[in-house]
Amino acid sequence: MHTAMTDTRHMSPPQPTRSGGRSDSLRSLSRWLSASLDRFRPSERNLLLMTAILVGGLTGGAALLFVECIQWISTIGFYGRPAFLPDLGRGWVIVVPTLGGLIAGPVISRFAREAKGHGVPEVMQSLALDGGRIRPRVVIAKIIASSVCLGSGGSAGREGPIVQVGATVGSTIGQLLRLSPARIKNLVACGAAAGVAATFNAPIAGVAFAIEVLAGELGVGILSNVVISAVTASVVSRAFIGEHAAFEVPTYELQNGGEMISYIVLGLLAAFVGVTFIRVLYFAEDRFDSWKKIPLSLRPGIGGLCLGLLGFIYPMVLVPAGVPADLAYGGEMPHVFGSGFETIAASLSGTLPWKLLLALVILKIVATAFTLGSGNSGGVFAPSLFMGAMFGGLFGIVIGEIAPGIAPEPGACALAGMAAVFAAAARAPLTAILIAFEMSGDYGVILPLMASTIAATLLASRLHPESIYSLKLTRRGVRLRLGRDTDVLDRVQVGDVMRPDTFTVKLGTTLASMEEAFLESHRHGVMVVDDSGALQGLITITDLERARGSEGEWGERVVDEIMVRSLLTTTPEETMGEALERMAVRDVGRMPVVDPSDPTRLLGSIRRSDILRAYRVGRLERAGDDDRLVQTKIGLHTGHALLELDVLAGSPVDGVCVRDVALPPDVLLTTRLRDNHRQLLHGDDSLRAGDRVLALVPQEQRAALTELFRPGASKGGGR
Repeated sequence: MHTAMTDTRHMSPPQPTRSGGRSDSLRSLSRWLSASLDRFRPSERNLLLMTAILVGGLTGGAALLFVECIQWISTIGFYGRPAFLPDLGRGWVIVVPTLGGLIAGPVISRFAREAKGHGVPEVMQSLALDGGRIRPRVVIAKIIASSVCLGSGGSAGREGPIVQVGATVGSTIGQLLRLSPARIKNLVACGAAAGVAATFNAPIAGVAFAIEVLAGELGVGILSNVVISAVTASVVSRAFIGEHAAFEVPTYELQNGGEMISYIVLGLLAAFVGVTFIRVLYFAEDRFDSWKKIPLSLRPGIGGLCLGLLGFIYPMVLVPAGVPADLAYGGEMPHVFGSGFETIAASLSGTLPWKLLLALVILKIVATAFTLGSGNSGGVFAPSLFMGAMFGGLFGIVIGEIAPGIAPEPGACALAGMAAVFAAAARAPLTAILIAFEMSGDYGVILPLMASTIAATLLASRLHPESIYSLKLTRRGVRLRLGRDTDVLDRVQVGDVMRPDTFTVKLGTTLASMEEAFLESHRHGVMVVDDSGALQGLITITDLERARGSEGEWGERVVDEIMVRSLLTTTPEETMGEALERMAVRDVGRMPVVDPSDPTRLLGSIRRSDILRAYRVGRLERAGDDDRLVQTKIGLHTGHALLELDVLAGSPVDGVCVRDVALPPDVLLTTRLRDNHRQLLHGDDSLRAGDRVLALVPQEQRAALTELFRPGASKGGGR
């Protein structure tokens, strides 16, 4: 990461916010602070140190305030039931979440819509699109809305809100000091790390979260500041709430090597839980968002009502099913309400029956979907840990009955399950491992945690391509790589630059004939195939020269004797970065490209000389990404989505000028890619088959625009 700080004298003033600009007092403060920097000229190291400490301290204080607000609201709503309706009894578990949603909804919809949901995607979006700029008012809106949501029983976590609050604190300080975008992004990461550190009393996990989920790259410049900020927040937190971890975890030990098999199986099964959580949450969000006639401010109230009914009914089902009443009801607040830390602690101690554990895994997914899907404010971190603890405890009980010889203790499985489910949902295995380790304080759990967490992450990545955080951005048309400096060669697939290899030799070809073939083709290596054309090996001119030095009539020998049969191959879908890295490891100059479904079917080849061509294609892709980045920002502010379409022969737009295309209402064709050149589109530009067009389109017009680019469709439009 570039670490040089931009001279503040040449920085433009902070951009106005969507609410109409900063207040005069904030502008005056910003001017005074930036002028002070110009006057005293602190070194970059000192400035970053001071700002990182300031961000960490303020975020730690905000976390303490947030927790106190949650406890105060929870005490009023559940533990100190209102005296004016004492006969309502357990009916308050329906009323309180509904009231909480009706209070939080207007705060979110009218004050700061960025406070909706779990907050982390909004931070990621600001880093990718806005240079880390976040409106300061998000701090107030997020604390109020999330405090009301969680205090009234909303099934969500406090970590996501604190991450967003800390990120906003860092962004605001950076904007007030008029720092460069790179420095503001750094402070955003500092605030996010401080939020996790203050909430869980886990500074190492906070650093891992900021780097793994938000920053995307581990540079020394960003790492040192993030560590300082996380440590500061943790110190502030410990000064008021003590040094104890978020959970009191008993000490567990790995009894035998066979237990590792159980932890790996636990991780694989936890992947399904994490992916199910992602899908159910976004399904609920889609359903609530489809209710266009219901104002955004009222939807969290409906979600709270659904949550309240769920909390009221499920204990009455569990008791007849054999769960003791005191465990089924969970005290004044149902298990699935709030962050559920007390229930997590009970699972870690191994005291919950299997029927309750099974029910709570399912119920927590549904409860969180009602809360966050309806647009309320809270995080997904704690719900993921809750599901993982319940599922892990259940797995420990079941495996103890099936295979007691390799069964870990249920509490140990609950700890590993927490890390595995969170890693499967967030795709942050390092954060998951470290936070479970810091909560337990026992090095003996590291190997089980690593086994279950890595297994869960790998399988979840195959089951669902996006994390619970990145999926929200992808659905908005924001892809994370647009905001990151990824390797150029990782943008290019092998199929884009491979050479169709039509020159091959067959098995049984003599070395004398092979020598002539090398001289005529000017090649240094040739693929060897059998009579059916199936790939069998590779022979190079080096192999031929080595054979010439052997005894006997070398020219009469055949290629079968000296060719390389163990081939390093690639497929068209693999990136050039991956392929060339493996070529370097084996020190080979060329690699066959084969059909992924049939490794003997030769499609072409790549050589080291193709690197330059791949680099050129990658640079073109990067230019296209930059173009998409600008247009995506425009689309997000105008409510439009970015759509990329190919002009196909026979479609209504093939051979038509842009001004004559019958576009649906409010659709704008912005750029086209033709013959590897990207151009802005004007009214007199014509489209032709082979062009790739970028368009800004309202969500409701996506289908109509796609139809225009389909061959054989009618030329009717919306204009």
